[in-house]
Amino acid sequence: MPRTLKGEKLEKELLRLEAMKEFEKENASYAAICGIDEAGRGPLAGPVAAGAVILPKDCTILYLNDSKKLSEKRREELFLEIKEKAVAWSVGIVSPGRIDEINILQATYEAMRTAIDGLKVKPDLLLNDAVTIPMVDIPQIPIIKGDAKSISIAAASILAKVTRDHMMAEYEEMFPGYGFAKHKGYGTAAHIQAIKELGPCPIHRRTFIKNFTS
Repeated sequence: MPRTLKGEKLEKELLRLEAMKEFEKENASYAAICGIDEAGRGPLAGPVAAGAVILPKDCTILYLNDSKKLSEKRREELFLEIKEKAVAWSVGIVSPGRIDEINILQATYEAMRTAIDGLKVKPDLLLNDAVTIPMVDIPQIPIIKGDAKSISIAAASILAKVTRDHMMAEYEEMFPGYGFAKHKGYGTAAHIQAIKELGPCPIHRRTFIKNFTS
C-alpha cells in the first residue's frame, strides 16, 4: 500500500515514532537490540506465540504501534514490512497441550526463549514487554506497556499477533463450528456457547475451560 502521509500528518507520525525509539537510543551502545512480545495469553484455545525482532538502527516503519491499537488490515501490511526490514526476526509457538502442562506464564516464557533461539543474529540486549524471561543469559529490560513505547517491542507484538491469527484461521478449517477465525480463541459468548454445545476440540486449553465443560 502506498504511504500517503504528507506535510503535518507525516511530521506528526515521524515525531510519534521518534518517541518510540527512546529505549533503543538510550541503549545505542548495544549492537543488536531485540524486542520481545507475546500474543495469546488469555484465549481459551490455540497456542501462545512470542515474537522476537531486531530492527536496523534508525529504522522507520510508518504506523508501527502496539498491535492491539491497529486494524487487522494495517497489522497485515506491517507484518510484511517488518519481516522485510528486520535484521532478524522469529516467532516462537507453544501448544495448548504444553500450556496445560506447565501453565500459561511458563509457556509464554518458553515461547519467548524459542523465538530468541530462532533468530539468525544473536541479540545482545532484550527489550521485553513487562516481563523478565528466566533462563536467558542476555541482558534484559522489562518495559511496562512496552509495545506502545518501543518500536522493537511493537514490531514483535505485530509478528506474534499476526502469526497466531493466521494459525487460528487455519484451525477454523480443521475444527469448524467454534468460530476460531473470528474470535481467535478468546472467550466470547459465542465461543463459550460452542464449547458447551460441541464439547472441547484438540486445541482447547483444558485448564482454561473447566467452568464450561461438565
